[in-house]
Amino acid sequence: MAAARSQHFVEWSQVAAFRLRRHHLAGKNQAGLADVTRDVCGVQAQIMSAAEIALWTRNHDLAAAAIQSALWKDRTLVKTSCMRGTLHLLAAADFPIYITALRSSRTRQALRVMARSGVTQREASEVTGAVVEALRAGPMTRRELTERVLSLGLAGKKAKRWFEQSWWGVVRLAIVEGLVCYGPDRGQQVTMVRADQWLPGKARVSEPEAGRILLRRYLRGYGPATLRDFSKWTSFSSPEAKAVWESLEEELAEVSVEGREAFILRQDGDELAASHLDDETVRLLPNFDPYLLAHADKNHLVTSRYYKRVYRQAGWVSPVVLLNGRVIGTWSYARRGKRLSLEVTPFENFSSLTRTRVEEEAAGLGGLLETPYEIKFRQPKGSL
Repeated sequence: MAAARSQHFVEWSQVAAFRLRRHHLAGKNQAGLADVTRDVCGVQAQIMSAAEIALWTRNHDLAAAAIQSALWKDRTLVKTSCMRGTLHLLAAADFPIYITALRSSRTRQALRVMARSGVTQREASEVTGAVVEALRAGPMTRRELTERVLSLGLAGKKAKRWFEQSWWGVVRLAIVEGLVCYGPDRGQQVTMVRADQWLPGKARVSEPEAGRILLRRYLRGYGPATLRDFSKWTSFSSPEAKAVWESLEEELAEVSVEGREAFILRQDGDELAASHLDDETVRLLPNFDPYLLAHADKNHLVTSRYYKRVYRQAGWVSPVVLLNGRVIGTWSYARRGKRLSLEVTPFENFSSLTRTRVEEEAAGLGGLLETPYEIKFRQPKGSL
């Protein structure tokens, strides 16, 4: 990389302190929903309860009803498919940035997937147009959209089968292109809405500038990081990620993190160098928390001995106990009668202070879910 060399030599403890503060996981600042969501570059939301906990753990004053209101009433948050093709909650004002930055790459990926199943580009385009037109009258469930659009005879036999059987089906390309997003649930069914009706008046931005904004946001929340990290986080190909990265070179500075080279925004160099934690910081992070998903190499988060307890098969990411930026155990919860039952499994025995902090976090989680709770600490297990 041609970015200017920096004299910053930092330790992982400084990096952890820097990232924890940027993620609202350390300190007392209780930022609003949109600000938290913006600062962590979106919250993964294929499990909505996990997204709610991810936001709550960054602002303990948050109530679950506030998230629902932000999504479906105030519309300051929006739910859509984003990085890595997964559902995210985004700050609504950022919707055009993420869609524009990712659109070309994701459209190519989507069309390749569709082509392998016999869907032509013409069929994909015409079905997408029909989806947008069908939503002119208001929200529709995916089932309703599928039946309405496929009844128009726009797709051949192979394409029709793919549109019927794939997860997003007829709305896939419309989501990727930012033409539609998620609307309020209708019972157990999700609905889709037109983005221009649901989120009117959002400023447009060019693709190159959107890419640079996205990379700046990423490095603010997850720096120091590498080009490989950025590529994996976005699902950009290496050439796509490199093009964005090189367009921002003048704003980047190289740092050495205990001998490993990575990059930050030049303006963050002094803050990173001065970063430290004043107190033991313990947080309960849910499945797929954004803090756990932004880097290709996870050694700074969890040792190889316990890696598979956190990053499991089929892309599943466990809820974890985080101590000063490192994973020290996993946890789970379930409703048992009228109580919330939490079970915590340490990797190694917790200190009395850490255990107390975990209990405090559990009490707050019970408040979020408005349910009396109980907590059980299991004995540490041997490594896998």
